[in-house]
Amino acid sequence: MTEDGIIIALPRVGKGGKVIHVYKIRTMCPGAQAMQALVYTTYGLTVGGKFANDPRITPLGKILRRYWLDEIPMIANVIKGDLKILGVRPISEHYLSLYDEEVRQRRIRYKPGLIPPYYADMPKGLEEIQESEMRYFDAYDRNPVITDLRYMVRILVNILFRSVRSG
Repeated sequence: MTEDGIIIALPRVGKGGKVIHVYKIRTMCPGAQAMQALVYTTYGLTVGGKFANDPRITPLGKILRRYWLDEIPMIANVIKGDLKILGVRPISEHYLSLYDEEVRQRRIRYKPGLIPPYYADMPKGLEEIQESEMRYFDAYDRNPVITDLRYMVRILVNILFRSVRSG
């Protein structure tokens, strides 16, 4: 799979810091990965932690992202064992470099997930995202099964009754 097709494989940081390739439906222009640092320095991040006014996203890509349709191919990553159902999102090396060192080190101890705990508490910025992820890790360390069940219920309530959507 290349970055030129409809289904793309994006390099992301997985458990142990290993680079995994996450499958998605293309929502950005070709070469978008190479422009990530430039987009960050030019536009910064939105309140929800995504790149602000990201010019790489196509009009169709905005629709696919809004309803998470672009992430359907990630089910293959779950089947392969690179991802679990619920866990922090697999992110690029560049995005991970924006995190505090303590959170980066903690993040790579866990397998990333298809559905992030982010949607349970909807943090507003990078600082809050890191705090949210650390709360998830602390709870997960105490009881992984109960934690994932509680987060899944909160996420479903937010999506089904509070109309939470992806950016």
